[in-house]
Amino acid sequence: MSSTDKIKVLVLGDSGVGKSSLVHLICQGQPIANPLWTIGATIDVKLHEYMEGTPEQRTSFIELWDIGGSRSHSIARNVFYNGFHGIILVHDLTNSKSEANLRKWLGHVFYNKDHTIKDNNTSLNTSLSAALFPVNTDDEIHFDREAFFERNIPVLVVATKRESVHVSHLPLHRSHRMSSLAEECGAEEIEVDCHQTRSLAPGSTNAVKLSRFFDKVCERRLHNHNSFTNYLDRNKRQSLLNTNKYSHID
Repeated sequence: MSSTDKIKVLVLGDSGVGKSSLVHLICQGQPIANPLWTIGATIDVKLHEYMEGTPEQRTSFIELWDIGGSRSHSIARNVFYNGFHGIILVHDLTNSKSEANLRKWLGHVFYNKDHTIKDNNTSLNTSLSAALFPVNTDDEIHFDREAFFERNIPVLVVATKRESVHVSHLPLHRSHRMSSLAEECGAEEIEVDCHQTRSLAPGSTNAVKLSRFFDKVCERRLHNHNSFTNYLDRNKRQSLLNTNKYSHID
């Protein structure tokens, strides 16, 4: 894996949970002044030191795809779900429904991957039609644990708006309880105040978990790259064998 390899991470969650603010904090290292509603998707880049402190250390360019959460464009989002290597799921601590909806977000992503139309022309026409005439199907798709684990995609769950939570108004265990989906996926979870740089300060628990997640994403990209390279090498060797075999025929 070279530093120029494309590494793609989807950032998913309901509208208003703070995805754009989170992405800006991760990539720019400071809070965003005036976050805007995301229509479609926006992309920012995080420079990550993969395997930092080891002989294998290298700088990786990780694209964070902030996917708009509007329910009215659920099918149109499919065009952004291809070729990713990790997922950041974002929910709002002040909105329990946004946490429950994370399963639907995962379900939508893996439903799309498992039902990709192989014919390129048909796929293109379907994507264009979805973009022009979006239809909401979020309520029809649910998280499939088997499909998720088969894909082996790294996931990080991020709870935002920590600053708005008053522990006295919540169940006593909530501020320390891992979300059920994070437990189910074997994913780590962090709680972030996107208005404070210290939420992801170097050396903090949140920063360590985020870095560990990015390392897993890079490893996933490396695995895909090596698998493709081995596939090409096998085909090349087979082609050479066939050429040598038929070159001796008079």
